[in-house]
Amino acid sequence: MRILVLEDEHIIATSLKIGLEQESYAVDLAFDGDEGLHLASTEEYDLILMDRLLPGMDGIEIVKQLREQKIHTPILMLTAKGQIVDRVEGLDFGADDYLVKPFAFEELLARIRALIRRPKEGDRITLSFEDLSLDTTTYEVKRAGKKIKLSNKEFALLEFLLRHPNQIISKEKIRSHVWNYDADILPNTIEVYIRFLRNKIDKPFKDRPALIHTERGFGYKVGLGE
Repeated sequence: MRILVLEDEHIIATSLKIGLEQESYAVDLAFDGDEGLHLASTEEYDLILMDRLLPGMDGIEIVKQLREQKIHTPILMLTAKGQIVDRVEGLDFGADDYLVKPFAFEELLARIRALIRRPKEGDRITLSFEDLSLDTTTYEVKRAGKKIKLSNKEFALLEFLLRHPNQIISKEKIRSHVWNYDADILPNTIEVYIRFLRNKIDKPFKDRPALIHTERGFGYKVGLGE
């Protein structure tokens, strides 16, 4: 899952990036409103985490312009302003949730999970296909009841594939959701991580059907073979 963080205080932005990446999210940063609007308008994100007050263009104007462009990416607005009128203004212009600084990181994570699930997964927190399951809250992955340990990036890749079962996902779409915008990845990086997943999801379960598939020239999918 890929998140855009718009925050002009570099220490806070960097701390958020580090914390979210430890939770298996890919994170891009922008430190002013104009750069933030450009990224949010041209890149594909699963959630935007946005400070209310930004240099250049403020958060409210960014929300307004994104919604006018029919970009419906969930937006969680952060602010030091705690007045009801400020929260109402942000929500009225199209923000999905509001969190007042200072906040507990665990609460931020819970709100992010809720917003990311809302359009596609409802209240569901466990993604599954056949005998494979992934818990987006506890980060527990199991196949046939056996726990599987994944790295953060392996987890993020598997989660993205499981959110689109039986769908062929292109390399470019995987890169844009699982890796940061400025990530310096090699041409075969995604192939390498797909191989890592196969080694943990398929190879140890030889009596069960393979679930990680390559569709040559098109991409990858979680599904059953033809």
